[in-house]
Amino acid sequence: MALQHPHMQHPHGQHPHAPAGGGRDLDVNPVFSREPLTIPRYALPAGQLAPGTAYQIVHDELMLDGNERLNLATFVSTWAEPEAARLMAECAAKNMIDKDEYPRTAELETRCVHMLARLWHAEDPRHAVGCSTTGSSEAAMLGGLALKRRWQARRRAAGEPADRPNLVMGVNVQICWEKFANYFEVEPRYVPMEGDRYHLGAREAVELCDENTIGVVAVLGSTFDGSYEPVADIAAALDDLERRTGLDVPVHVDGASGAMIAPFLDPDLRWDFRLPRVASINTSGHKYGLVMPGLGWALWRDAEALPDDLVFRVNYLGGDMPTFALNFSRPGAQVVAQYYTFLRLGFEGYRRVQGTCRDVATRLSAEIGRLGPFETLGDGGDLPVFAFRVREDIANFTVYDVSAALRESGWLVPAYTFPENRTDLAVLRIVVRNGFGHDLADLFLDDLRRVLPRLRAQREPQRDAGDATGFAHGAEPKKAGFKQARPTKTEPTKTESRKTGPTKAEPKKAGSTKTRRGKAGSK
Repeated sequence: MALQHPHMQHPHGQHPHAPAGGGRDLDVNPVFSREPLTIPRYALPAGQLAPGTAYQIVHDELMLDGNERLNLATFVSTWAEPEAARLMAECAAKNMIDKDEYPRTAELETRCVHMLARLWHAEDPRHAVGCSTTGSSEAAMLGGLALKRRWQARRRAAGEPADRPNLVMGVNVQICWEKFANYFEVEPRYVPMEGDRYHLGAREAVELCDENTIGVVAVLGSTFDGSYEPVADIAAALDDLERRTGLDVPVHVDGASGAMIAPFLDPDLRWDFRLPRVASINTSGHKYGLVMPGLGWALWRDAEALPDDLVFRVNYLGGDMPTFALNFSRPGAQVVAQYYTFLRLGFEGYRRVQGTCRDVATRLSAEIGRLGPFETLGDGGDLPVFAFRVREDIANFTVYDVSAALRESGWLVPAYTFPENRTDLAVLRIVVRNGFGHDLADLFLDDLRRVLPRLRAQREPQRDAGDATGFAHGAEPKKAGFKQARPTKTEPTKTESRKTGPTKAEPKKAGSTKTRRGKAGSK
């Protein structure tokens, strides 16, 4: 007998997310079954389907997604070697939280932590303190939570109130920090952009610090333009602040991308545990760690930097296995893939992969700058990421027109404005990842050149910021402003510094003591 289903309606009428004029059920092509079949979109079917039929239905709908390899908006890996994918498939059923049941997977996690500790110059990598997470957003929240608990313990030990913690950061931080401040009741103090400074500066950070500051977040690779924040300068300015005032403010480095770039391409840059003021670092295994989505890492410089009351202990092969995470069950596949990639590439392999990404980014930035209508912000020389804008003297098309025109050829390039104080900057941003080589860059340039005559022929812009919708990829501007919290003046300290470049981003509300939920960027 042919499989049939009743025509099922949503209990409250048309499904709230049904497209206008269409919430009807799926009509399945007869080739999938012995006779036509109707399947509800928003209700559980009454009966079963053959696995091949169910697969084809889902597969066909997903064809309408963008091509992930042409997605120049995301920082997340979109390509992996077949051997890595095979290992991930073999480990998909292993629950990372079950250390006792899957001891070798737990051991691989420990080895990865030790490898990262050496890469980031921890004093004693063999006894490194760290863990894997679902992404760098969770890792960043763990780092922030440790900062808050350490500050609370110091304040209570001194008999001081511990109910008004604040965290200092640039308005360019990823949205996970806005969420951290909201969820864990910490006042965010955002430093706005000014002029050609598109990220946090040392002097500006210190000016917002006081006795309630739990730490300063320094971003190694801004999502707006790919530029490194001057971590060493920030640390030196905080050293000077402690000498003058006694305030001891630690630094957390958000190295979501840069912590897997700088060690290989900028070995002399001091941003990591070589700086005593750096208490913790997070990174994304699924970005420039070169693993598919679902992996982050958090490391602390030593056990003292991670309060013991945040650590849960489980029995592991008769021994003690400390765990620290916000999530519980998750697959071990990504951790195994990270270990595979570390073994597969080694230091030299990572250096070559990241170096190629930087070469592609710097060449692509230069080529776009030579096209005529565009000005580049940054050159891809820190992260292999850069932003570019339409020249001010061009009035007949916008970055939003360019983004839409490129999408016709499959390229996904976000267009967005910078935060308050630089909302005049509307830009497009390109993220170069492993798998986007010089050949694809040439194809991208061909398509960009192809659309320019049509855009130049427009009498006026056809699209503006309102047409960007959710494609801003986490770069929705928020109002920048901050509570001036008894600023402490300090003279700029001369230390090594990186160039300040322009830069994905969730512009944050720089200055208000309240936060609001926003769309998550990819972490």
